[in-house]
Amino acid sequence: MNTRVLAFDFGASSGRAILATYTGDDLSYKEVYRFENIPVERDGTLFWDFETLIAEVKTGISKAGQFDSIGFDTWGVDFGLLDRQGMLLQSPVHYRDTRTEGMLARVRETLAVQELYAQTGNQVMAINTLFQLMAMREKQRDLLERAHTLLFMPDLFSYMLGGEAVCERSIASTSQMLDPHTGEWHTALLDRLQLPTHILRPTVPSGTVTGTLANGAKIIAVAGHDTQCAVAAVPTQSDDVAFLSCGTWSLLGTELDAPILTERSCARNLSNELGANGKVNYLKNIIGLWLIQESRRVWQRHGLMYSFGEIAAQAEEAPALRCFIDPDAAEFTPTGDMPARVQAYCRRTGQYEPQTVGEISRCIYESLALKYRYALEQLREMTGKQFSALHIVGGGAQASLLCHMTADCCGIPVVAGPVEATALGNIVIQLVALGALPDIGAGRALIERTEAVKTYQPAHIEEWDRAYAFYQTLL
Repeated sequence: MNTRVLAFDFGASSGRAILATYTGDDLSYKEVYRFENIPVERDGTLFWDFETLIAEVKTGISKAGQFDSIGFDTWGVDFGLLDRQGMLLQSPVHYRDTRTEGMLARVRETLAVQELYAQTGNQVMAINTLFQLMAMREKQRDLLERAHTLLFMPDLFSYMLGGEAVCERSIASTSQMLDPHTGEWHTALLDRLQLPTHILRPTVPSGTVTGTLANGAKIIAVAGHDTQCAVAAVPTQSDDVAFLSCGTWSLLGTELDAPILTERSCARNLSNELGANGKVNYLKNIIGLWLIQESRRVWQRHGLMYSFGEIAAQAEEAPALRCFIDPDAAEFTPTGDMPARVQAYCRRTGQYEPQTVGEISRCIYESLALKYRYALEQLREMTGKQFSALHIVGGGAQASLLCHMTADCCGIPVVAGPVEATALGNIVIQLVALGALPDIGAGRALIERTEAVKTYQPAHIEEWDRAYAFYQTLL
């Protein structure tokens, strides 16, 4: 019998409902609904537009027809707070809000960054849930004291549809509050920082059934973190590969059996997150295609209505390896005039200042490829793996120019695809939970068999080696 599952995937600007059908041999899927996911600003705070989004979810469900299960994935760290009656206290705050400014310094008054890393395994970033709660303790203590339950965004959507109040482990592992060895909350750490632990629900593994919709479909806590869904869909059975989940953010890593929590790992800002298959995804968070997306918005405001393909074509025509940025420099995280920031960075570092759309976008693409090499070398150093290939999944797999550059810069083959890795991982985890597939490995084999990928072989290695030697001086 056919098994039909509905996957909701929330990205930086839109949400999608993907309906998949698995026959026992073949997997097919289609987008049945797409809607905007645009944050809203109220009284100087940036929020998820949750009321609108849950209405859109219900519309997507109605358009999907019959299905056997449903699952949600979003980006990490963000959450909603419920009162004792299970009502949402306020719309969830968006991680790009400025409320966490200064919170890292406040945590350092209690414990060192290395100690925080050793206890949680997460790259220490101000956007992490821990620092968001610290900001609430400092600025919204009354609201925090009224909270009875914290739910991460995928679990919050499930809860609002009738699922149990639980915290799925993959997304909980982005919070800087989980013990990476046990997969449970690090309550001693939270007590030390005077943060409430009673609001935390039990953690559950990816693929846990948490409830049932009115139509009888099971509500499944898939890997709520979209990165872990994407990794679950990497089409390989090899251990000696790296993955790059490439979208608004770039997350470059590899699967391990145990976390790495050393001082060197902390200094390199490498993160340990829990995957859908019980592995540790050891990875680096890198600003990704956000730089191109935000630049495009600026150019469009100036009447230059370029598609992403047209931007890439202009980048391909621009002179190669002329100037670079560090994509993770602080000025590139907020919204704003990204092309001007790229120019200012190059000017400040004594480089050629790119002028045209093609030159600016080429600078961004080349800088991403160089930062991927930088992260890959750190992974090699920390894990001892040599990596026979880099698998690029997600929207970045469509960026042929970036894939070519990454293969050339990193000196290893790049395997691009599937583009719909996040949705496919969500789908596979649901199929495993329903018993239609035995495990994640079988799901990867199914994707490898049914999805088209493209391999890019490295070239121009000497030029990229020279560029990389200079690039390292910028970091």
